[in-house]
Amino acid sequence: MSITSFYFLIFYVLILGLYYLIPKKWQWIVLLLASISYYLFSDQGFLICYPIISVVLCSIGIRSMVGVKEREITLRENGKDPERMRRNILFVVILCNVVVLFLLKYINFGINTINVITDLIGRQEPFLKVTTWLVPLGISYYSLSLMGYVVDVYFGIAQPLKNPAKLALYGMFFPCMLSGPILRYREEGNQFFEPHYFDYKQITMGMQRVLWGFFKVLVISERMAVIVNTIYGDYTSYPGIFIWVGTVSFAFQLYSNFSGGMDIALGITQTFGLKLPENFDRPFFSKNISEYWRRWHITLGVWMKEYIFYPLLRSSLFTNLGKKLRSKYGKKRGKQLTTFAGMFLLWFAVGVWHGGEWKYVIGSGLLHWFYIVSGELLKPYFEKWMKELHINPKALWVNIFRVLRTFLLVNIGFVFFRAASVGDALRMLKEAVSVFNPVVLFDGALFSLGLDWIEVIIVLVSLILLLLVSLLQKNGSVREMIGRKKIVIRWLIWYSLLFYVILLGYYGPGFSTAEFIYQGF
Repeated sequence: MSITSFYFLIFYVLILGLYYLIPKKWQWIVLLLASISYYLFSDQGFLICYPIISVVLCSIGIRSMVGVKEREITLRENGKDPERMRRNILFVVILCNVVVLFLLKYINFGINTINVITDLIGRQEPFLKVTTWLVPLGISYYSLSLMGYVVDVYFGIAQPLKNPAKLALYGMFFPCMLSGPILRYREEGNQFFEPHYFDYKQITMGMQRVLWGFFKVLVISERMAVIVNTIYGDYTSYPGIFIWVGTVSFAFQLYSNFSGGMDIALGITQTFGLKLPENFDRPFFSKNISEYWRRWHITLGVWMKEYIFYPLLRSSLFTNLGKKLRSKYGKKRGKQLTTFAGMFLLWFAVGVWHGGEWKYVIGSGLLHWFYIVSGELLKPYFEKWMKELHINPKALWVNIFRVLRTFLLVNIGFVFFRAASVGDALRMLKEAVSVFNPVVLFDGALFSLGLDWIEVIIVLVSLILLLLVSLLQKNGSVREMIGRKKIVIRWLIWYSLLFYVILLGYYGPGFSTAEFIYQGF
């Protein structure tokens, strides 16, 4: 059941009404039943067994760690090490979840690695056939949320949930199943089980955000997809400028699709009186790649740093590596090289999270690691060069240049992300820089990509509207700004957007409901 379908809207309205009609102490049960129902109504509802298995494993692990903690004195008197026992329990829980995640999502990674090599050397057919597995909805989201929670319980950062049903709600909350965000219980968990009273303002603002998400997905993303699919589906017929047009279109398709899905999820959550973490902060305004990843898929970056990067740097392996590098290259450079090594593993993990294919490892992982490391190493030289040329680093044109440069680098990564394989991505990049055909921007060739001139105008107007709202967001919530206007103006704005989405949403041939790109991750 797609989150943009009519059936989902009926489902959501019924759940919302029931949520506020029943006694407050049962509200969390309504959300749990809604989450289970949503999963069962999906195309592969029987796969609910996998998130249930993860919940049961984590629940058993949490109970076991709590039990060891409560019997700590007795265990020590009997010559046992409670801390080691708790650590072993944590290891088993994490290992079991990782094994399930690997078998369902990454079993083909080794096969794809071999196929990438054969593709690069010119072999036409894949060397090995990829195994097809049924991957449960939201596996990457509920797995990381649950594993992070168990780690937090181990370190005493989060309070242990002894009720597995409550843990199931936290891990499987239905708005998060399509595209996140990835939750941290110590920040968002307790609110699921607190009473929430009907609040007209919160409900209307939540629905306004849902509408904005529909605008991004149905009006912008679905139209961008037509251009992207045309060019990437036959890139040999669309070289040069066409490839850049297709890649920039994919950037806006992915952003409007992913952030639009987040708007819908967070808007629905707000109507229930809950607040989940933001996942986007106008990423295409970033001045460098590090800033971009602080603005794009924020909860993934936070999770990776807290549970992979920082533990790696504190590990004995990296502690010893740091000592050797500092003794050889000096304190400052040795520390920097140690950090770069940890970042390599971090970005490899980020790439793998996006999918068990090397195109994701490169396009969303290692390429960005290369960007960041290169930027850090070259930063002193650029600063010296700018100083010698008397360039003001805070000048407007400099910041615009940095934003455009970052956007270009991100789009190079998007070529790998969207292409069918690493080989195709490299060939597309070669075609993009070796063929010079700017005339296609003016001779009407762009109208052969699947959208006529009316559709193109709708896209351009919608992108301008998206840009204006993004600029206004620098000064705070646009919904709050609109809320301070007179009632006539407020209603005019929101009803205009509603009919804009209804009338101009892209419902092409065979189109049923929007599929969120990140649902597959």
